[in-house]
Amino acid sequence: MSFQDPRRQKQLEKLIQKLGLPEQASVKWPLLDLALTHATISPTANYEQLEFIGDSVVRLAASEFLWETYPDWSVGDFSAIRKVLVSDRTLAQLANIYGLERYLLVSGSAAGDTAGQTSRLADAFEAVLGALYLSTHTLELVRPWLDPHFQQLSTEIRQDPARLNYKDALQEWTQAHYKVLPEYRVQETSQIHGDAHRFTAEVWLQGQRWSQGTGHSKKAAEQAAAKDAFLLAIKTQQSSL
Repeated sequence: MSFQDPRRQKQLEKLIQKLGLPEQASVKWPLLDLALTHATISPTANYEQLEFIGDSVVRLAASEFLWETYPDWSVGDFSAIRKVLVSDRTLAQLANIYGLERYLLVSGSAAGDTAGQTSRLADAFEAVLGALYLSTHTLELVRPWLDPHFQQLSTEIRQDPARLNYKDALQEWTQAHYKVLPEYRVQETSQIHGDAHRFTAEVWLQGQRWSQGTGHSKKAAEQAAAKDAFLLAIKTQQSSL
């Protein structure tokens, strides 16, 4: 199905080519057009519903990729790394790679909102994933071009574990299960500059110490403690099933 506006049709076809999908790909063009229409253009016919679908699509795509690529990883590692892969920051970066903003129909005032650019691009990217998924009700139009990005990102994260935000993952888990935030208690245990164990952090939850970690900075120590606490939480949850 094509549009009455041949210029818009050409735009969308060019985007599909950028994604590396074949010309005969079973894309539902009206859905893709909707995925790239901001609410400032139409309060009803916009990408918000497709974004809702796309949020689940990207999580499923990332989950399948991790399970197939790293079969020996723990569920805790899967959860932590997936959180990075599907974050607004990552999705906005991917949107920039494909120049998604030039295809997005948005009002001039919204386009000028630089503070909301990351969120806007991430939302549109999810909406595009939603449109591609609903075109076939499979991931066949998503994973062929998205997997290489996941591969590169996951490799970078494995080489630099500090990129894994276990503090966010732990906070999400504790809020879901206890409706509270974890508490971090940090002490400087070494005066040596550059010492990898200069700071020691503890994670406390509901008056109990859950874990401890060390690092060259307060942030690194908190991340180390959060990682142990998060993996312990996942392990405990699994054993209770």
